[in-house]
Amino acid sequence: MSEFEQTETAASNIHPTRTPAATPQSIVEDGKVHFGTFDQPWQNLNLLDADKPCGPRMPDFLKKSRLTEWEAFEVCMDEGALISAVYKIGAIRFSIFVWYDKNENKIYSWRNIAPKKRVHVASQLISDSCYCKTKRSEYTIENDFANGKAKAKGYTKGKNGEFSIDMSFERISPLANGVMPLAKNKDGTFRNALYSEKDFFKATGDITINGRSYRTNERSVGIIDDHKGFYPFHAHYDWLTAMGKTDIDGESKYFAFNLTRNQSVDQEQYNENVIWLEGESFPMPPVVFSHKDGKKKATEWHVTDEAGNGVVDVTFTIERVFYMPIHALVINCYYALPYGTLKGYVSDPNGKKYYVDGMIGIGEDKTTRM
Repeated sequence: MSEFEQTETAASNIHPTRTPAATPQSIVEDGKVHFGTFDQPWQNLNLLDADKPCGPRMPDFLKKSRLTEWEAFEVCMDEGALISAVYKIGAIRFSIFVWYDKNENKIYSWRNIAPKKRVHVASQLISDSCYCKTKRSEYTIENDFANGKAKAKGYTKGKNGEFSIDMSFERISPLANGVMPLAKNKDGTFRNALYSEKDFFKATGDITINGRSYRTNERSVGIIDDHKGFYPFHAHYDWLTAMGKTDIDGESKYFAFNLTRNQSVDQEQYNENVIWLEGESFPMPPVVFSHKDGKKKATEWHVTDEAGNGVVDVTFTIERVFYMPIHALVINCYYALPYGTLKGYVSDPNGKKYYVDGMIGIGEDKTTRM
């Protein structure tokens, strides 16, 4: 599968802001957001206490409607990869399950829209849970990040048949916890805060699709992606991740990466790019995405470090894509979730390359107007 070697060109310098600092108790204090990279989960993700989070012209009563929230529970197994999540986007609330079957080269998907009282996105990851309940589905993500653990359990039915999951996570590596500004005020202060915590886990449990069960083994892993933010009226991001086991210095070890290009106004100081190894994590510099054959018909993505120093060079060949457009009242969203195969490498700050050839890649291409 993949392997690594010492890179000839050292990785670019990482800004001090990307080195995790001690996490304050609250993400907002006295109306001001703590921006940066942090070493523990937040006890109080009180983004609604931010002073004018989307700029001076936005009335305070619109804060709740402007805050987008979700928690994603992602699993990678020998047979395929799952993206599941509980979402809140404006007044829309739903759960989603997207399974890519590697052998069939096929996507199975389910989405369940529910009223407000039947959906909850966790207020924090230390002890709160997510849930979404409808007549044909029920899903819960239990967070116990104080002990480095989480669980997901649920089921759903639909056009693609029946799906169920019963999965436990146990943390492998230090977390990636960042708060990024997506816009600036005229006085140079930041606004439109985006919080994102991503954690890498060993996965244990089962996924069952139409009566066929997939059981985890020693190579099965997962990522939780917790997300809350005040997006600008027009927003876009590209995202690519991979996770599994790979050969490192002759040993099979857990490995994963996360690469994102969003609208952070200072990519050097505030981004969410990271490499995870067993017991270690490394920040990475800003990256750029290019889509071969255009945005909506892309067959291949190419991701490189923004400075062109050869720190990141990953080609993502797309096999299948799940599309989920959302058009409701003032919300307009283009969302593509491609699955495919990776080739290339990412480098840690010491200049060591980690090759990802043959790994399953999972991406997102999302554009919103809301």
